[in-house]
Amino acid sequence: MTEQVTKGIKISVQTEFEGTFYKNDTIHYAFSYEIAIENQSEDTTQLLARKWTIKDALNDEETIAGDGVLGETPIIQPGGLHNYRSGCVLRSPHGAMKGFYLMENISTSNQFKVRIPTFKLSASFAQN
Repeated sequence: MTEQVTKGIKISVQTEFEGTFYKNDTIHYAFSYEIAIENQSEDTTQLLARKWTIKDALNDEETIAGDGVLGETPIIQPGGLHNYRSGCVLRSPHGAMKGFYLMENISTSNQFKVRIPTFKLSASFAQN
């Protein structure tokens, strides 16, 4: 598990290799990841947006940005937790993801970025 705390918001990431499939005569590697966003601060926060950078072992890089996560902009109370599961597809058996969430302190309307730590994506058959 990979973890990072930024301004009282703890991000924990767990990954899993889901398998391979062919598309347009090219093998693809599917991964899932589960994110836990824990509010360890004293303020209620809301997740407004996210930005991801996904890179594989072939040096292909993709950036994804948008509102919320999975169509939601969760409000997280102090001591609260928001979990979600998502995934990505790579053209190699290894890669990594990193990024940030844009959060807002509900009481002050101040926005701040919460770092999503770099986490590795590795197909189980390709690990040492």
